[in-house]
Amino acid sequence: MAGGRSTGAAVARGPVTISFAGYNRAWASWIADRLERRGVQVALQRLDITPESSIEDALGDLLLFEGRVLIVLSEWYFRLGPRSHEEWNTALRRIVPPNSERFAAVSVTPAALPSAAAALGAADLWGLGAPEAERRLLTRLGIDARGSAGDPRGGADGPRFPLEQPGVWGSVPRRNTRFTGREEVLGEMHQHFQQANPGAGVVTLFGLSGVGKTHIATEYVYRFGPEYDVVWWVRAAERATLREKLAGLAPALGLVTGREYGERLRAVRDALRRGEPYGRWLVVLDGADQPDDIHDLVPSGPGHVLITSQNREWGEHNSALIEVPVYDRVESVAFVRRRAPRLDEADADKLAEALGDLALALDQNAGALNDSNTPVDEYIELLRHGADIEPGLKVAADFQMTYYTAFSILLNRLREDKPEAVDLLRLCVFFAPGPIPVRLLRDLPIREVPEQLGGLMDDPLLWNSAISKLAQWSVIQSDPQETTAEESVGSTEVVQMHRLVYQAVRADMREEDLNTYSRVVRKILAAADPGRPSDTRLWPRYAEIVPHLESSGALESTNPEIQGMVLNCLRYLYLSGEYQTGLRIAETATGQWPQLLEAGHPRLWDLVHHQANLMRATGDYAATEAIDRAAYEQLLADRGDRDLLVLRAAGSLAADLRSLARYEEALSLSQLVREGYAELVGAQDSLTLNAQNNIALTYRLLGRYEDAMMLDQDTMEARREVLRDRHNWTLSSENSFAHDLRLLGRYDQATSVQERNCEIHRTVLGADNPQTLRAEHNLALCYYRGGDRPRAANLLARLMERCERVLGDLDPLTVRVAATFSTFERQHGDLDRARFLGEFALREYRAQLGDDHPFTAGTLGNHGLILRAAGERQQSQIEIESSLVAMTRAVGADHPWTLGCALNATGARNFAGDPESAAELSRSTAERATGTLGKDHPLTLSCRIALATDLRNLRKRPEADKIEEEALAALSATLGPQHPHTVAARSRTRPYWDFEPFSS
Repeated sequence: MAGGRSTGAAVARGPVTISFAGYNRAWASWIADRLERRGVQVALQRLDITPESSIEDALGDLLLFEGRVLIVLSEWYFRLGPRSHEEWNTALRRIVPPNSERFAAVSVTPAALPSAAAALGAADLWGLGAPEAERRLLTRLGIDARGSAGDPRGGADGPRFPLEQPGVWGSVPRRNTRFTGREEVLGEMHQHFQQANPGAGVVTLFGLSGVGKTHIATEYVYRFGPEYDVVWWVRAAERATLREKLAGLAPALGLVTGREYGERLRAVRDALRRGEPYGRWLVVLDGADQPDDIHDLVPSGPGHVLITSQNREWGEHNSALIEVPVYDRVESVAFVRRRAPRLDEADADKLAEALGDLALALDQNAGALNDSNTPVDEYIELLRHGADIEPGLKVAADFQMTYYTAFSILLNRLREDKPEAVDLLRLCVFFAPGPIPVRLLRDLPIREVPEQLGGLMDDPLLWNSAISKLAQWSVIQSDPQETTAEESVGSTEVVQMHRLVYQAVRADMREEDLNTYSRVVRKILAAADPGRPSDTRLWPRYAEIVPHLESSGALESTNPEIQGMVLNCLRYLYLSGEYQTGLRIAETATGQWPQLLEAGHPRLWDLVHHQANLMRATGDYAATEAIDRAAYEQLLADRGDRDLLVLRAAGSLAADLRSLARYEEALSLSQLVREGYAELVGAQDSLTLNAQNNIALTYRLLGRYEDAMMLDQDTMEARREVLRDRHNWTLSSENSFAHDLRLLGRYDQATSVQERNCEIHRTVLGADNPQTLRAEHNLALCYYRGGDRPRAANLLARLMERCERVLGDLDPLTVRVAATFSTFERQHGDLDRARFLGEFALREYRAQLGDDHPFTAGTLGNHGLILRAAGERQQSQIEIESSLVAMTRAVGADHPWTLGCALNATGARNFAGDPESAAELSRSTAERATGTLGKDHPLTLSCRIALATDLRNLRKRPEADKIEEEALAALSATLGPQHPHTVAARSRTRPYWDFEPFSS
């Protein structure tokens, strides 16, 4: 990369940008001060390289600054990312030599650096005194160094030379050489102190035990210590200790006092307040968890006070509060890999996930892993199942207790201070880690809870006090939750806690209490079930319940009410498109319920039904067909054919048969289901209408588009009357109706219906619901068939991305969208992308459905058209002819899909120089299309245009002209004279047909 080039002289006179790792900020600040005293304009630029970013880009970006770039070299500079020395060598060799006059460097470490760093010609400042270090710095930058030796402290206000501690330095912990990240927190602390008025420079770092507050405070001291003349660290857990340690500052300040430490303490506080003999001081009060006991001892004056605490109540005592969160995942992974070098990035990520990114837990567990040969996955399983790993944890010299012990101390403190808070905490741990809506806790009738919780839940003041106490000690976070206008009024507060707090609280409970509190939470969830999982307006309620089913023990409950709630949640998960979550819950319940319920119990059949629905939605058709057939045959034998459970099982089996392309068998079974429901519950019941919807779907798959449209229209109108206009089943019927119109060639009408349908889908179900995605897919094809290619292209591209993101690469809808997007790209976009998507769809259909399925046959034909466009005509003809044979075998000679494959085969034969065979196939295809679809259907007209072309090739011009003239007139009348099909036919471009997989 070439940066903006300058002459050497101009660069030497220009500004300097100092690039440094956060760990070396003290060096960067001192260097900046020394240069500014020489009149050099300086900018500080902390280097930040993440695992996703490019080292070359980061170095190249430095060249965007004017003047020279001075890099402060240390092992920390090259640990960012973290990245290997090999990666750094590659980047340095590409960036530095072409821009050598722009780069300079100083080295502030004795450690080995990447070999390519030698190109920077660094001046070595390590182990020197301040005058010599300054001379070498200025010489490296070509600045006259004569007379430069000055006060190593940099003057009254400048930063101290980094290798020299402040004159007063007390009890500061050793620097953590594995310190990682936290740049935002450190920057915020420094900004608070710099902007604070005299006497108000107090900052409190607060957060959960083990989150890393003390290490952040220590790092702050080392990074910014050169800005102070006094740094004094005090353990502040107890008032007496704090008084004694603060008094110990007296002799260090040179104060003359009596022997009593009370007198010395008064002298220290007075000296700090007056700023004499030092005005630049920093006092750290570490572990100050009882502000009410010690707030009167916090020093004031021109200096700064840094407090670490679990208690946010410091905000009531004139302190700025900075909450320390857990690591973000990038920080966690980087820290774990430094603590346990044997772990790769993937293993570090798994450990971070299991430990909730808590710094202390990461440190101790990564240390234990690094000292053992236990595989990471095995170790994580031990963690998840509550194994006793505490004896093997690696504790640090400056914090010689495990995080288990730290949490136990915190719980004991809460138990003594406010036992109601511990009761609330015990209730919360039977919800899943993450947000817990307070409304769920408060809505349960008091008579349903045990005595020890009754008082807490019945007394709002006691309840709020318990919540406040837990939040005060950073055990929970209590935040407002966003709601929609349709959600019911009431408390929208949520509480959440770290997953390791869950483990600590559960480990502290007796077996009897575990059973009592988990039973209460299950009742809370059951009481929150609105009972109508198909009502989209209630989906936010189910979204609150579902995360807590497993942790509450609801999946192992024998309570019929709770089992009913689980089934409703499975129905919600299916309808809302949360298939993988639903499958996981269904599989867990399937492993438990047969031991809890007698064989043949209706709820067992309910569970089978929901599990099969979820499996089918993910494309596992053969497995669901086996499950549903066994259920149907067993129920039919036990209950007869006029039974609701039997009819439901039959309907599920019919859905499997449709997916497996056994359409006639599916139709026969679906008709029996509709007749049975009409007899048992009535013709207008939603169950009967669902069965009717499935018959229309089967008609569509059979190519009976007119029959499908009429039945879908009847179902849509009935659902509007029985349900409501915006009900998700009504919207599904409207989507089907538009689909039928499109397949019949009524493109304008289909587009008009579908645009409105998609708009309501997005409003009611959300943009990423699978039903919405299916509706948008239909709309994209309406645009495409109707000739609006720009809108089709835009919608298909966005839809492809959303399906991959929301549903995954292998979801049936994702594959279906890929197949249709491929055909569009082949004709109007990027042929390489078309080939990639087409081959992906063909590969997945072969794997999921087999070579004999019509979806595979149709997609093979699409791929043949891609090969023709790529110039591979021989292989193209083979695939197109194979597609025709396979489709004929799968659905019959007169199905519209077979007619489309035949149309493509006529073109393949024509291009291969076989006009007689092409004309023969064209004539029979046009005749069969007329009989199946009607004489004015676009596919029929395309077949006649192809026939005219083939006849013309056989020099049968009069017949060809007559057929072409009639077809063109019909196309103009049906689609319009400017429709792309009409224009292409008029220009005698040979027509083709694209296969479109349908939803089954």
